[in-house]
Amino acid sequence: MIWLDTTLICRAAGSLCPRCGQAKIYKSRFDLAVRETCPSCGLALARNDSADGPAVFLIFILGALLVPAALLLEVLVQPPLWVHAVLWTAVALFLVLGTLRPLKAYVIALQFKHRPGDWGG
Repeated sequence: MIWLDTTLICRAAGSLCPRCGQAKIYKSRFDLAVRETCPSCGLALARNDSADGPAVFLIFILGALLVPAALLLEVLVQPPLWVHAVLWTAVALFLVLGTLRPLKAYVIALQFKHRPGDWGG
């Protein structure tokens, strides 16, 4: 498939530069702000525009996974409403915080691969 590239997936999982795979693309560990340029190869990372794409992908993917899981739990166990609220809030937060950075890095890597003239550096 055109969007499935194992090199880019591995680099995105580590939040690494899509060109060289050596340096982290984020300014800090707890932030989604992207560096201006890659310190290793000079790729102009600030020219990317992932916008809300990664968040929208997560909404659709996690919604498709968590809603059926919540309904299945309700049918099988019938826990109190507060259990659903606590459980699914914690699961959703854990999944979002664990996958948003790599997903944003993957969207940036896809832009690098399919729009190479826009990056400079």
